[in-house]
Parts: sequence; structure tokens; C-alpha cells
Amino acid sequence: MTAPTTGPSASTPQATTSMTMAAALNTALGDALAADEDVLLIGEDIGTLGGVFRITDGLKDRFGGRRVIDSPLAESGIVGTAVGMAYAGMRPVCEIQFDGFVFPAFDQLVAQVARLHYRTGGKVRMPLVIRIPFGGGIGAVEHHSESPEAYFAHTPGLRVVTVADPQDAYSTMRAAIDCDDPVVLLEPKRRYWGKGEVDPTVTADLSTARVLRQGRNATLVAYGPLVVTALEAAVAAEDDGIDLEVIDLRSLAPLDRDTVAASVRRTGRLIVAHEAPGNVSVSSEVIISVIEDCFEHLEAAPERVTGYDVPYPPAALEEHHLPGIDRILDAVDRTLGRRSSREAA
Repeated sequence: MTAPTTGPSASTPQATTSMTMAAALNTALGDALAADEDVLLIGEDIGTLGGVFRITDGLKDRFGGRRVIDSPLAESGIVGTAVGMAYAGMRPVCEIQFDGFVFPAFDQLVAQVARLHYRTGGKVRMPLVIRIPFGGGIGAVEHHSESPEAYFAHTPGLRVVTVADPQDAYSTMRAAIDCDDPVVLLEPKRRYWGKGEVDPTVTADLSTARVLRQGRNATLVAYGPLVVTALEAAVAAEDDGIDLEVIDLRSLAPLDRDTVAASVRRTGRLIVAHEAPGNVSVSSEVIISVIEDCFEHLEAAPERVTGYDVPYPPAALEEHHLPGIDRILDAVDRTLGRRSSREAA
């Protein structure tokens, strides 16, 4: 194994720097490779090409082909190889090229990776990260715009986290690589090109939600690609005198019930939004957690705004499938007892 690159590089911010989410992830991976020679990357086209979204661009040149590994087109092989690497004391980071491609590796993830620590009585750790670009909004073909998070959040033994902005992408990636548990890290592909400030000294944990905007009339919970949409909906709601509190869940497993419940106790209302279908979803779990934890504080039935319970549609129809500001504000109106489009229909 090659020695880690030392010293500052052109892609490593030494202070707060404005960059895209894609650049923040690239920087986090580069910094992790430089800091620990046991960290390595494996995936399809991640080396010479730099990945289809260029998240690993330039890393093979810096760290060599033994640490940035171009794999065959076989997700089961990628994850299976990473299990052996983790057994040997390495910290592999696997890239699944698109969300819909993770299913060939489903057996390894839920039947092996998630269980090995428990199965061995704590003797074996699985410090590996599974990076999955997820969600829609890029006009892609079938199997390139999935939201498979509920499958993995349902699996004991896996941590499932999302990111929503460049700073959180950098900090969460570093925390995931340092974690001794297997982490499924979901990256919202349509937000790769959004820019924000990144401070490499800011740390993140893998189990807490973030209150991004305080409000008093209703709690709006989102994660991943819909966090930006939720914040835009909160700004639009101000025109009607509605003050929304916005929470980025960040961690889907474990779920930060305390932060959500504390917010609902203040606002009395809950709306949950995500791109995945609503049936047996993360929104279902968030809503039932609030009912269990603070039912007496609810002033209206919780609402959820999700993708429809159909296979992901063709690109020409995805704008009708994905939750947007109007659908979110319609749900807000229902919780506030205001006339909504559903009632008008």
C-alpha cells in the first residue's frame, strides 16, 4: 500500500472555502486518504474517469491505483471485496454508481455487512462506507433516480445518513469514514452542483438532526435533496404569515426522535417531505415517533408529502412525481386548517 500523501494540496481547503457539494465530497475523500493509509476507495470508473459525477476526480493520480481502485461492473463484487478489506483492518469506501444499481449488492449489505459485528459477539467491526448517489431531478433513465433509503433504514446494524449541503457533505463523509460501523451514505445527486461554504475543521456526528430554521406555526421535516426545497417552501410561506420550522433529519438510522419531538412540542404541527414513495417509508416512522413521543402536543393530524407509490416515472414526468414547494405548502395549509387543493377538488 502506498504511503499517504502529506501536506496541503490544491483541493484541500485550509480555511472556509466556497465549493460545490461534489467538490466537498472530493475534498473529504482526499483528506481521509491523506490522513489514514488504511482508507481506500473502490468502485466502477472511480479511478481513471473520476466517477460518473467526478466525485473522485484526481484522487487516483494523487494516491495511486492501489488505493483508488477501478472495479469490474459488479456491485456484489465491490461490497464483497470491501468486506474482506474491512476484515483485514482497512477502511474501504465503496461507490455505487447510481442508486438503482445497489440492489445486486443487497444480499451482502443486509445479510452480511449489517450482521457481522453482532454475529461475532463484537469481535469483528465493519468500518466501511457505501456511497450512493440517490434521488431524482436529473432527467435520467430507469434505475438512475431511485430512493432506496427505507430498505437500509429498516436493517438493524446499518447506519444510514444523508447530506444536504457542501459543509454537511464534507463533515459527514469524514465522520462516516472514521466510524467503526458500516455506513450507507446517501448523496443527493441533483444537489451536487449547489455551492456553499466549507470549513474542514467542522465535525459532524452520524445520529442527530439539524434545526435549520426556527419557526412557531409548524414543523417541516426533510432530508437529502428536499432540504433545499423545504427551506424554499418556508420562505414562500412567510408571504402568508406562516412561520415554518425546518429540520434536516440527516440520520435515517438511527432516527433522532428527540429533536423532532422537541420541535413539534413547540409548533404543534408536523409535515414530513421526501422523494421516496410514502408507503412504509421514513415519513411513516417519523410520524409514528411523534405520535408516540408527544401526541398530546399535536394540534392537527401530521401530513406527509412524498413521491407517489409507483415505479419512478420517465424523465419527462418526474417534475410531477417529485414533491415541490406547492405540494409542501398545500400540506402546511391542511395542518393549519386552511383551504387546500385537496379540499377544493
